Amino acid sequence: MSDLILFWHRRDLRIYDNIGLAAARQQSPKVVGIFCLDRNILDLDEVAPARVTYMIGCLQKLQQSYVESGSQLLIIQGEPTEGIPRLATAINAKAVFWNLDVEPYAKKRDLAVSNALQEAGITIENFWDQLLHAPDEIRTGAGTIYTVYTPFWKRWNSKPKTQPVETLPVISLELMVGLTSEEQELAYQAGAIQVLPSASDLGFVWESPLLIEPGEDAAREKLEEFCDRTIYEYQEKRNLPTVNGTSQLSPALKFGAIGIRTVWQATQIVMDNCRNEETRTNIRTWQQELAWREFYQHAMYNFPELADGPYRQAFKDFPWENDEKIFQAWCRGKTGYPIIDAAMRQLNQTGWMHNRCRMIVASFLTKDLIINWQWGEKYFMQKLIDGDLSANNGGWQWSASSGMDPKPLRIFNPASQAQKFDPEGEYIRHWVPELRRVDTKLLLTGNIPPLVRKTLPYPDPIVDHNEQQRKFKELYKQQKIVE
Repeated sequence: MSDLILFWHRRDLRIYDNIGLAAARQQSPKVVGIFCLDRNILDLDEVAPARVTYMIGCLQKLQQSYVESGSQLLIIQGEPTEGIPRLATAINAKAVFWNLDVEPYAKKRDLAVSNALQEAGITIENFWDQLLHAPDEIRTGAGTIYTVYTPFWKRWNSKPKTQPVETLPVISLELMVGLTSEEQELAYQAGAIQVLPSASDLGFVWESPLLIEPGEDAAREKLEEFCDRTIYEYQEKRNLPTVNGTSQLSPALKFGAIGIRTVWQATQIVMDNCRNEETRTNIRTWQQELAWREFYQHAMYNFPELADGPYRQAFKDFPWENDEKIFQAWCRGKTGYPIIDAAMRQLNQTGWMHNRCRMIVASFLTKDLIINWQWGEKYFMQKLIDGDLSANNGGWQWSASSGMDPKPLRIFNPASQAQKFDPEGEYIRHWVPELRRVDTKLLLTGNIPPLVRKTLPYPDPIVDHNEQQRKFKELYKQQKIVE
């Protein structure tokens, strides 16, 4: 029997701090990577060109890392439930290792691949890598699943966190072993492709700069930069869209270009070295955001039905108005509400949106336009470089009041949000340049006089916030009665 182990990369596009890859390397020196360009995912109509471009960039860097480590990263295309067992059999792999995922499709796919491999007599081993704590590790005292964040955070934070893992032995600097020329030829015959296609080859064109450079090295540099400066003022500046006050690591975490243990360790090092409570509060606030990420992933794992609809009963038959024309105005950043339009244009042009603005536009779509949150959820996935099912779904359900939340009815006023978080109007003026000469007070409130509006290539507000707020509350009240 061959000593070859095939490691299947998915959301872990890196060598360092990769639990499954490290386990494979501990069992055998001969470890070869594989990645499947899964058409079940790529053919969906909610795949963002920016996200695919970033992923392909990460794969290019990962291929280089494998070569430098003495091995190879094989690429296949198509149906993973067929391609992976076929390749593993062709190159006589003794085992296939991979890290687990929380998403419904991934769980179904992995079960099918597992069954096919076992039928072929190939061993499988799975690991939790993308979370600091696996879904079954965080339970209430009664053994039930948390559906509220704050007690989840307290329990999650109380548990010790594992340290990053080394893939290759540090002392000996021993490299992995790749395929022989004969095995490589067998791999090509079994469907492996010799050249990684570009995003445009796959049908995704993105010509704007990416939020973060792809790859493991760039992600670690971004983390270091964040921990050197930004994290010390995170609590205050994270809500200001004109300030670079966030880590911008979300794409790297989405695709696993950086390990979550590496990220947590970096925050703990900073925490251990800080000298005052204010600094510790800033660091703790960012750690709580990491916990939010895991809360939503645990929720998706334990309640897979979230991917298809609301968590709360009151929203299962909510009478959304779903006006297509109004929805398109929201998508294009043509609502007549400056902060909303600025945020949507940022998304459309960059493939990213500041998190505070994500909450503002989501509240506006659901509470002002009375449009189903799933329309917005899908549009975000069509655009976001960091689009992640669990986080995106959790954020949208939080904003729509349809999800897991002890205070379900929350309505953001676009004007007050702009006044609080973009007080000088810099963000709005940058993304809505036709309003750059409008007085700041008028710009933030959106109460631009009709005579001024007529001189601008900018639309009137498509709805009245106060009127729509009253309408939504009444609809919500009626649904609560039914519930």
